[in-house]
Amino acid sequence: MSSEETFHPVAWSAWLVAAALPALTTRNPLYLSLTLLAATVNYLALGRRSPLAQSWGAFVRLGAYLWLLTIPFTALTAHYGEIVLLRLPAHWPVIGGPVTAEALIYGTSSGLALLTLLLVFAVFNVAVDQARLLRMVPAFMYQAGVVTAIAVAFVPQMVAAWQEIRQVQQMRGHRVRGLRDLLPLIMPLLITALERAMQLAESMEARGFGGQFTAGGAGRGIGGQVAVLFGLAGLGVGFAGLGFWPERRLVAALLVAGGVAALAGAFWEQGRHVRRSHYRRWHWHRADRVVLLVSLVGAAIWALAWLVRDEWLFFYPYPPYAPWPTFQPLLGLVIMALATPGLLLPPRR
Repeated sequence: MSSEETFHPVAWSAWLVAAALPALTTRNPLYLSLTLLAATVNYLALGRRSPLAQSWGAFVRLGAYLWLLTIPFTALTAHYGEIVLLRLPAHWPVIGGPVTAEALIYGTSSGLALLTLLLVFAVFNVAVDQARLLRMVPAFMYQAGVVTAIAVAFVPQMVAAWQEIRQVQQMRGHRVRGLRDLLPLIMPLLITALERAMQLAESMEARGFGGQFTAGGAGRGIGGQVAVLFGLAGLGVGFAGLGFWPERRLVAALLVAGGVAALAGAFWEQGRHVRRSHYRRWHWHRADRVVLLVSLVGAAIWALAWLVRDEWLFFYPYPPYAPWPTFQPLLGLVIMALATPGLLLPPRR
């Protein structure tokens, strides 16, 4: 997908943060359903432009299957709640006992959160390919970025290769009826994977990857090392505070934000000393700014509600709490605004 057919990678990164926050901070099925709907709009809009959507579609279907398995598993194993739907014999191991509506609702919301988060990352990976993702990595971490980009691209490429091999074998009349019939599919897949690995290794060796790398003094200053140390300490203490001291959530969030700021400053300072050329510069357009602004405002409102009014996001169907979720129209509008990229995508050329 060319850069003219999608938005700036920074705008997509802001959208990723704004869309992942609801899936990570609440189990309210109403908010999760709206987030899933907004992500679906973007995924369908991107699917007409990028062949990667077909590869990531397999992961989305896998997430849907896991969701369908989570609902009965939770309902049959969590025997707690006041609204009893049916009773299984008590002598049955694990599943014996009452099946409650609260367990059914909690299993539905938990699986919905997993499916929503999976679809959000699928949208981001379809919109921002590996080359763009690699350009966003700080210059002094280029080698680690290359390895990460290869790892991210491995599974979608394997899924695409599997689909191509299966289609070719079906055209030849091959049908899968047992385990032995999988051999004509697995062997070409292994051969294709080995060929791609050899080609990748030869191309990386031809470009001198892994050779002597000089960063022009990057990271030699004591100030950068201290900033990295304080940044990691702030992240560690902040995340620990979020887990063990929920009443100090605001202080813990400030520590996390300070740690992120310290690391970003240290990385930027080290990256300034590394010379890096680009074949094509990224340009900001009006639609990019709109997506970035909507994502930042949405993420800020959701984070502020999570820090100050956490009762808006809290949902736990088991007693003594109500099994029916609450809904705030403001948060609903914030989530629906996440469908902006799919609605503003330029027409395909």
